[in-house]
Amino acid sequence: MMPSSSTQWHRSSYSNGMGGECVEVATMAGQIAVRDSKSTSRQHLILSPSAWQNFTMALAQRSTSSASSS
Repeated sequence: MMPSSSTQWHRSSYSNGMGGECVEVATMAGQIAVRDSKSTSRQHLILSPSAWQNFTMALAQRSTSSASSS
């Protein structure tokens, strides 16, 4: 299933609007869609809720380990 024009996208709170890493996420029919907010017409990444949870947990662990090693 691909996102439709009515899909409600939510921009990451880490996106600064200055051309940095901008990620948008949407929930649709039991799946998580992820896209680059600078290139919204390009392909979207579609994940299951468990894959999204594993991905975000891995990022959080990476962030925590990076902060503690600084």
